[in-house]
Amino acid sequence: MSRNSEATRDQSNMLEKGLRILQAFRSGDQCLRLTDVAERTGMPKSTVHRLTQILVEQQLLTLSEQGYELGIALFELSSLVPVKQRLRVAALPFLQDLFMATHETVHLGIREGFDVVYVEKIYGHSDLGLPSRVGGRLPLNCTGIGKALLAFSSEEVRADFLARPLRRITRKSVTDPVRLARELAEARATGLAFEREEATLGRECVAAPVIVHGEIMAAMSISVPISAYRMPQLAAAVKTSALGLARHLRVAGAAVESPDEFRVAGHLLSDRDADPDHRRHD
Repeated sequence: MSRNSEATRDQSNMLEKGLRILQAFRSGDQCLRLTDVAERTGMPKSTVHRLTQILVEQQLLTLSEQGYELGIALFELSSLVPVKQRLRVAALPFLQDLFMATHETVHLGIREGFDVVYVEKIYGHSDLGLPSRVGGRLPLNCTGIGKALLAFSSEEVRADFLARPLRRITRKSVTDPVRLARELAEARATGLAFEREEATLGRECVAAPVIVHGEIMAAMSISVPISAYRMPQLAAAVKTSALGLARHLRVAGAAVESPDEFRVAGHLLSDRDADPDHRRHD
């Protein structure tokens, strides 16, 4: 093997290991010790220490007394991702209106694989202990947004998800595939998905899908303490906001070069499946 080939292979290995270190934060932990990173990546501490120094120099990580955190350079890069950024910009006015109407925590999320990834979050007055964060991910079955995304995804996606072991965040997380399938069917029928203390004990949320041209693009949710849970009012508010964003994206889509630029997850559905009340709203 030539020296150039060996150098290329070494660089590729280093890049792969660096990515594994960054992906160690996917669990939602904001701060990891060197030992934590080594355990999650399966790499020796000496290797992790050497590579984290490089990542800190490039501002992809920061080092504090508590451990390593994701760096500002990643935040700057993430803001340039076209789909998420365009969706976030389009959704912000609707999320702000929803927050002003409720003063509770509101979210916007998309599906990536078997997780919900949070594109935007506006913190409510009672936001305590919620595991969600912008750029973070949580299991689809443990969140209202995740259930809304899953409910309106293809039958193949749902079947694949339900065939896997369902992850748990709290003791109330739904891990029974039969029960989850029933909840997803109800969500498709009503256009609303619910989470009851499945991500954080003491909090519940209601979510609605954002459907554009019959395809699930994202979902919105409101998360509230159980004591503040007013289902009819909250459900109406989040559904109205989700429908408003969907209409906005339909109009904006005419100016987009390719429909795939807004495509995130899901499949083609009939208008009736996407929004059971579409005749009253359109």
